[in-house]
Amino acid sequence: MKNIGLLFFVAALCVACSPKSDLTRAEQIRQDLMNPDCKRVLVASHRADWRGWPENSLPAIESAINMGVDIVELDLQMTVDSQLIIMHDSKLDRTTTGKGRICELTLDSIRTFRLKNGVNIRTRHEIPTLREALMLCKDRVLVNLDKADRYFDLVIPILEETGTTRQIIMKGRKPAAEVQALYGKYLEDVIYMPIVDMNKPESIGQFKEHQLSNPCAFELCWRDDDQYVREASVLAKGKSLLWVNCLWDTLCGGHEDDEAVKNPDANYGYLVNLLNMHIIQTDRPEYLISYLKKHNLHD
Repeated sequence: MKNIGLLFFVAALCVACSPKSDLTRAEQIRQDLMNPDCKRVLVASHRADWRGWPENSLPAIESAINMGVDIVELDLQMTVDSQLIIMHDSKLDRTTTGKGRICELTLDSIRTFRLKNGVNIRTRHEIPTLREALMLCKDRVLVNLDKADRYFDLVIPILEETGTTRQIIMKGRKPAAEVQALYGKYLEDVIYMPIVDMNKPESIGQFKEHQLSNPCAFELCWRDDDQYVREASVLAKGKSLLWVNCLWDTLCGGHEDDEAVKNPDANYGYLVNLLNMHIIQTDRPEYLISYLKKHNLHD
Protein backbone atom coordinates (compact mmCIF):
# COMPACT_ATOMS: atom_id res chain seq x y z
CA MET A 1 0.00 0.00 0.00
CA LYS A 2 2.83 2.38 0.83
CA ASN A 3 4.36 1.78 -2.60
CA ILE A 4 1.04 2.49 -4.34
CA GLY A 5 0.62 5.68 -2.36
CA LEU A 6 4.14 6.73 -3.27
CA LEU A 7 3.45 6.09 -6.96
CA PHE A 8 0.32 8.30 -6.87
CA PHE A 9 2.30 11.03 -5.12
CA VAL A 10 5.10 10.92 -7.70
CA ALA A 11 2.60 10.93 -10.58
CA ALA A 12 0.77 13.94 -9.16
CA LEU A 13 4.07 15.72 -8.62
CA CYS A 14 5.12 15.10 -12.22
CA VAL A 15 1.84 16.57 -13.52
CA ALA A 16 2.15 19.61 -11.27
CA CYS A 17 5.74 20.19 -12.32
CA SER A 18 5.24 19.54 -16.01
CA PRO A 19 6.09 22.39 -18.43
CA LYS A 20 2.44 22.74 -19.55
CA SER A 21 1.33 23.63 -16.03
CA ASP A 22 3.69 26.60 -16.16
CA LEU A 23 2.31 27.97 -19.44
CA THR A 24 0.11 31.05 -19.52
CA ARG A 25 -3.28 30.68 -21.20
CA ALA A 26 -1.96 32.66 -24.17
CA GLU A 27 0.99 30.30 -24.55
CA GLN A 28 -1.31 27.27 -24.38
CA ILE A 29 -3.46 28.74 -27.16
CA ARG A 30 -0.31 29.45 -29.16
CA GLN A 31 0.69 25.78 -28.82
CA ASP A 32 -2.70 24.75 -30.21
CA LEU A 33 -2.36 27.20 -33.10
CA MET A 34 1.09 25.84 -33.93
CA ASN A 35 -0.16 22.22 -33.84
CA PRO A 36 -1.40 21.12 -37.29
CA ASP A 37 -3.21 18.19 -35.66
CA CYS A 38 -5.04 20.35 -33.12
CA LYS A 39 -8.46 18.90 -32.29
CA ARG A 40 -9.88 22.07 -30.73
CA VAL A 41 -11.52 24.75 -32.83
CA LEU A 42 -10.04 28.13 -31.95
CA VAL A 43 -12.44 31.08 -31.75
CA ALA A 44 -11.38 34.54 -32.93
CA SER A 45 -13.62 37.44 -31.90
CA HIS A 46 -13.92 40.18 -34.55
CA ARG A 47 -13.21 43.65 -33.04
CA ALA A 48 -13.52 41.91 -29.66
CA ASP A 49 -17.07 41.71 -28.22
CA TRP A 50 -18.58 44.57 -30.21
CA ARG A 51 -22.16 43.39 -29.70
CA GLY A 52 -21.86 43.95 -25.96
CA TRP A 53 -19.47 46.92 -25.85
CA PRO A 54 -18.05 49.60 -28.16
CA GLU A 55 -15.95 47.86 -30.81
CA ASN A 56 -12.21 47.70 -30.22
CA SER A 57 -12.66 49.00 -26.66
CA LEU A 58 -11.00 47.69 -23.49
CA PRO A 59 -14.31 46.42 -22.05
CA ALA A 60 -15.02 44.62 -25.34
CA ILE A 61 -11.62 42.91 -25.09
CA GLU A 62 -12.19 41.96 -21.45
CA SER A 63 -15.64 40.57 -22.25
CA ALA A 64 -14.30 38.47 -25.13
CA ILE A 65 -11.53 37.03 -22.96
CA ASN A 66 -13.95 36.23 -20.15
CA MET A 67 -16.31 34.36 -22.47
CA GLY A 68 -13.39 32.13 -23.51
CA VAL A 69 -12.26 33.30 -26.95
CA ASP A 70 -8.78 32.25 -28.06
CA ILE A 71 -7.98 35.25 -30.28
CA VAL A 72 -9.19 38.84 -30.26
CA GLU A 73 -8.98 40.73 -33.54
CA LEU A 74 -8.06 44.41 -33.12
CA ASP A 75 -7.42 47.15 -35.67
CA LEU A 76 -4.58 49.67 -35.69
CA GLN A 77 -4.44 53.32 -36.72
CA MET A 78 -1.70 55.92 -36.20
CA THR A 79 -2.07 59.52 -35.02
CA VAL A 80 -0.19 62.50 -36.46
CA ASP A 81 2.28 62.25 -33.55
CA SER A 82 2.99 58.57 -34.39
CA GLN A 83 0.96 57.03 -31.56
CA LEU A 84 -0.79 53.73 -32.27
CA ILE A 85 -4.43 53.42 -31.25
CA ILE A 86 -7.04 50.67 -31.52
CA MET A 87 -9.58 51.77 -34.14
CA HIS A 88 -10.98 50.18 -37.29
CA ASP A 89 -11.79 53.25 -39.39
CA SER A 90 -9.31 55.84 -40.56
CA LYS A 91 -11.78 58.50 -39.35
CA LEU A 92 -13.28 59.05 -35.90
CA ASP A 93 -16.79 59.83 -37.17
CA ARG A 94 -18.54 56.44 -37.04
CA THR A 95 -17.42 55.03 -33.70
CA THR A 96 -16.62 58.09 -31.54
CA THR A 97 -17.93 61.49 -30.53
CA GLY A 98 -15.16 63.10 -32.57
CA LYS A 99 -14.73 63.85 -36.25
CA GLY A 100 -11.79 63.87 -38.62
CA ARG A 101 -8.96 61.73 -39.88
CA ILE A 102 -6.90 60.01 -37.19
CA CYS A 103 -3.67 60.63 -39.08
CA GLU A 104 -4.28 64.40 -38.78
CA LEU A 105 -4.93 64.45 -35.02
CA THR A 106 -2.71 64.04 -31.95
CA LEU A 107 -3.27 61.39 -29.31
CA ASP A 108 -4.05 64.07 -26.71
CA SER A 109 -6.84 65.48 -28.85
CA ILE A 110 -8.25 62.03 -29.59
CA ARG A 111 -8.30 61.28 -25.86
CA THR A 112 -10.92 64.01 -25.39
CA PHE A 113 -13.47 62.01 -27.40
CA ARG A 114 -15.51 59.01 -26.24
CA LEU A 115 -16.47 55.79 -27.97
CA LYS A 116 -20.03 55.17 -29.18
CA ASN A 117 -21.87 51.89 -28.75
CA GLY A 118 -23.53 49.84 -31.48
CA VAL A 119 -26.60 52.10 -31.60
CA ASN A 120 -24.55 55.28 -31.93
CA ILE A 121 -24.88 56.39 -28.30
CA ARG A 122 -21.96 58.05 -26.49
CA THR A 123 -20.35 55.96 -23.75
CA ARG A 124 -17.78 56.84 -21.09
CA HIS A 125 -15.12 54.66 -22.69
CA GLU A 126 -11.94 56.14 -24.16
CA ILE A 127 -10.19 55.10 -27.36
CA PRO A 128 -7.42 52.73 -26.22
CA THR A 129 -3.81 52.81 -27.29
CA LEU A 130 -2.10 49.69 -28.57
CA ARG A 131 -0.05 49.52 -25.37
CA GLU A 132 -3.17 49.60 -23.17
CA ALA A 133 -4.86 46.88 -25.19
CA LEU A 134 -1.79 44.65 -25.10
CA MET A 135 -1.40 45.02 -21.34
CA LEU A 136 -5.01 43.91 -20.91
CA CYS A 137 -4.39 40.89 -23.19
CA LYS A 138 -0.99 39.99 -21.70
CA ASP A 139 -0.71 36.23 -21.00
CA ARG A 140 -4.48 35.78 -21.49
CA VAL A 141 -5.28 35.57 -25.20
CA LEU A 142 -3.73 35.77 -28.67
CA VAL A 143 -4.15 39.04 -30.59
CA ASN A 144 -4.71 39.35 -34.32
CA LEU A 145 -3.45 42.86 -35.12
CA ASP A 146 -5.15 43.92 -38.31
CA LYS A 147 -3.38 46.54 -40.45
CA ALA A 148 -0.25 46.15 -38.29
CA ASP A 149 2.02 45.63 -41.30
CA ARG A 150 1.75 49.36 -42.11
CA TYR A 151 3.43 50.31 -38.84
CA PHE A 152 5.49 47.26 -38.00
CA ASP A 153 8.62 49.16 -37.01
CA LEU A 154 6.54 51.04 -34.43
CA VAL A 155 4.60 47.97 -33.30
CA ILE A 156 7.60 45.77 -32.47
CA PRO A 157 9.08 48.00 -29.69
CA ILE A 158 5.66 48.09 -27.99
CA LEU A 159 5.35 44.31 -28.21
CA GLU A 160 8.79 43.93 -26.67
CA GLU A 161 8.09 46.47 -23.90
CA THR A 162 4.83 44.76 -22.96
CA GLY A 163 6.19 41.22 -23.29
CA THR A 164 3.44 40.24 -25.75
CA THR A 165 5.44 39.45 -28.90
CA ARG A 166 4.54 35.73 -28.85
CA GLN A 167 0.83 36.56 -28.60
CA ILE A 168 0.65 38.43 -31.91
CA ILE A 169 -0.84 37.24 -35.21
CA MET A 170 -0.43 39.22 -38.41
CA LYS A 171 -2.13 38.32 -41.68
CA GLY A 172 -1.75 39.53 -45.23
CA ARG A 173 -1.81 38.84 -48.96
CA LYS A 174 1.85 39.60 -49.69
CA PRO A 175 3.88 36.92 -51.52
CA ALA A 176 5.83 34.61 -49.19
CA ALA A 177 9.23 35.96 -50.28
CA GLU A 178 8.15 39.55 -49.60
CA VAL A 179 6.86 38.61 -46.16
CA GLN A 180 10.18 37.02 -45.30
CA ALA A 181 12.12 40.02 -46.56
CA LEU A 182 10.00 42.53 -44.63
CA TYR A 183 9.35 40.70 -41.37
CA GLY A 184 11.63 37.68 -41.38
CA LYS A 185 13.66 38.60 -38.30
CA TYR A 186 10.47 38.93 -36.21
CA LEU A 187 8.66 35.80 -37.36
CA GLU A 188 10.16 33.39 -34.85
CA ASP A 189 7.85 34.96 -32.26
CA VAL A 190 5.24 36.92 -34.23
CA ILE A 191 2.92 34.59 -36.17
CA TYR A 192 2.33 35.48 -39.82
CA MET A 193 -0.67 33.94 -41.58
CA PRO A 194 -1.15 34.17 -45.37
CA ILE A 195 -4.60 35.11 -46.71
CA VAL A 196 -5.58 33.32 -49.92
CA ASP A 197 -8.73 34.05 -51.95
CA MET A 198 -9.96 30.63 -53.10
CA ASN A 199 -12.18 31.69 -56.00
CA LYS A 200 -10.08 30.82 -59.07
CA PRO A 201 -7.99 27.87 -60.35
CA GLU A 202 -4.77 29.77 -59.67
CA SER A 203 -5.72 29.88 -55.98
CA ILE A 204 -4.24 26.43 -55.45
CA GLY A 205 -0.94 27.53 -56.95
CA GLN A 206 -0.84 30.51 -54.60
CA PHE A 207 -1.67 28.24 -51.68
CA LYS A 208 1.17 25.86 -52.59
CA GLU A 209 3.60 28.77 -52.96
CA HIS A 210 2.83 29.91 -49.41
CA GLN A 211 3.19 26.34 -48.14
CA LEU A 212 6.92 26.55 -48.93
CA SER A 213 7.31 28.88 -45.93
CA ASN A 214 5.50 26.40 -43.63
CA PRO A 215 2.93 28.76 -42.08
CA CYS A 216 1.13 27.43 -39.02
CA ALA A 217 -2.20 28.47 -40.55
CA PHE A 218 -3.88 30.01 -43.59
CA GLU A 219 -6.88 32.29 -43.82
CA LEU A 220 -9.05 31.15 -46.73
CA CYS A 221 -11.77 33.34 -48.29
CA TRP A 222 -14.31 32.27 -50.92
CA ARG A 223 -17.59 33.55 -52.31
CA ASP A 224 -19.67 30.45 -53.06
CA ASP A 225 -18.17 27.31 -54.67
CA ASP A 226 -15.82 25.64 -52.19
CA GLN A 227 -14.06 23.36 -54.72
CA TYR A 228 -10.64 24.96 -54.26
CA VAL A 229 -11.13 25.23 -50.51
CA ARG A 230 -11.63 21.47 -50.35
CA GLU A 231 -8.43 20.96 -52.37
CA ALA A 232 -6.53 23.28 -50.02
CA SER A 233 -7.94 21.40 -47.05
CA VAL A 234 -6.39 18.18 -48.32
CA LEU A 235 -3.06 19.91 -48.96
CA ALA A 236 -3.05 21.48 -45.49
CA LYS A 237 -3.84 18.29 -43.56
CA GLY A 238 -1.11 17.56 -41.03
CA LYS A 239 0.78 20.74 -42.01
CA SER A 240 -1.28 23.87 -41.25
CA LEU A 241 -4.56 24.87 -39.66
CA LEU A 242 -7.19 26.73 -41.67
CA TRP A 243 -8.89 30.00 -40.60
CA VAL A 244 -12.31 31.06 -41.90
CA ASN A 245 -14.14 34.37 -41.39
CA CYS A 246 -17.87 33.95 -40.74
CA LEU A 247 -18.49 37.69 -40.72
CA TRP A 248 -20.41 37.90 -44.00
CA ASP A 249 -21.38 35.57 -46.82
CA THR A 250 -18.71 36.35 -49.44
CA LEU A 251 -15.88 35.48 -47.04
CA CYS A 252 -17.06 31.94 -46.29
CA GLY A 253 -19.18 30.63 -49.13
CA GLY A 254 -22.42 31.72 -47.48
CA HIS A 255 -21.77 30.03 -44.11
CA GLU A 256 -21.78 33.29 -42.14
CA ASP A 257 -22.77 33.80 -38.51
CA ASP A 258 -26.34 34.85 -39.24
CA GLU A 259 -26.97 31.66 -41.19
CA ALA A 260 -25.32 29.66 -38.41
CA VAL A 261 -27.83 31.05 -35.91
CA LYS A 262 -30.61 29.53 -38.05
CA ASN A 263 -28.80 26.22 -38.61
CA PRO A 264 -25.44 25.81 -36.82
CA ASP A 265 -24.76 22.28 -38.07
CA ALA A 266 -25.19 23.28 -41.72
CA ASN A 267 -22.82 26.21 -41.28
CA TYR A 268 -20.36 25.98 -38.37
CA GLY A 269 -20.60 22.19 -38.53
CA TYR A 270 -20.04 22.17 -42.28
CA LEU A 271 -16.96 24.37 -41.99
CA VAL A 272 -15.40 22.25 -39.26
CA ASN A 273 -16.35 18.73 -40.30
CA LEU A 274 -16.24 18.93 -44.10
CA LEU A 275 -13.75 21.73 -44.79
CA ASN A 276 -11.50 21.10 -41.76
CA MET A 277 -11.58 24.69 -40.51
CA HIS A 278 -10.03 24.87 -37.04
CA ILE A 279 -9.99 28.65 -36.52
CA ILE A 280 -13.26 30.55 -36.90
CA GLN A 281 -13.47 34.33 -36.72
CA THR A 282 -16.93 35.39 -35.67
CA ASP A 283 -19.15 38.33 -34.76
CA ARG A 284 -21.05 35.98 -32.41
CA PRO A 285 -18.31 34.52 -30.19
CA GLU A 286 -20.57 33.49 -27.30
CA TYR A 287 -22.94 31.61 -29.60
CA LEU A 288 -20.09 29.91 -31.46
CA ILE A 289 -18.31 28.85 -28.26
CA SER A 290 -21.57 27.38 -26.93
CA TYR A 291 -22.02 25.37 -30.14
CA LEU A 292 -18.45 24.10 -30.12
CA LYS A 293 -18.62 23.08 -26.45
CA LYS A 294 -21.70 20.95 -27.17
CA HIS A 295 -19.59 19.06 -29.71
CA ASN A 296 -16.47 18.83 -27.47
CA LEU A 297 -14.54 21.11 -29.82
CA HIS A 298 -13.79 23.91 -27.34
CA ASP A 299 -12.96 23.85 -23.64
